Amino acid sequence: MLLKFIFDKVFSFIGLCVCSWLLALIALVVKCADGGPALFTQRRVGRGGVLFTIHKFRTMRAGHGGSTVSVEGEARVTPVGRFLRRYKLDELPELWDVLRGKMSFVGPRPDVPGYADRLQGEAREILSLRPGITGPATLKYRNEEHLLATVDDPQKYNDEVIYPDKVRLNLYYLRHYSFLLDLRIIGATLLGKRILFDGERI
Repeated sequence: MLLKFIFDKVFSFIGLCVCSWLLALIALVVKCADGGPALFTQRRVGRGGVLFTIHKFRTMRAGHGGSTVSVEGEARVTPVGRFLRRYKLDELPELWDVLRGKMSFVGPRPDVPGYADRLQGEAREILSLRPGITGPATLKYRNEEHLLATVDDPQKYNDEVIYPDKVRLNLYYLRHYSFLLDLRIIGATLLGKRILFDGERI
């Protein structure tokens, strides 16, 4: 995975340089919208189960509480936040997390403490990967917040249906990793396309 590591370092640095003006603009808009901090930071589970701090643009009202599961249309999401989430712009600061080696462009999304503890047996091998900005599970559940808004108990549906399926997809990715697969996933993410993965289109 040396090529993956080099790719992450080089292109996260390029991305930060190219998008510096956009990062500054979004930070200013988020800050001016309600006076709260521009960035949202949270402890997530990284490679080897080691906790790290993830960086995103804040999309929820300052001081919000509640579930870690987000549902489309929630009042705690700001108008600016809804726009950022729609176009995934809230995740641009994660380029910094890739550059400092805590994340990769492609990999399983980093869980909050508690979810990674549920991984048992071979599923714990997922923790050998650096978490990613995008990945097969991210592609399949690109509309996760909308999906959760259609069920009676979003938390239960996430825990019993979505999360186990994400584990399955991430395990398949681990078992069948290739740099070409990473490029396909990145391309599908940027273009909003679907790819064939483990016998299904995601």
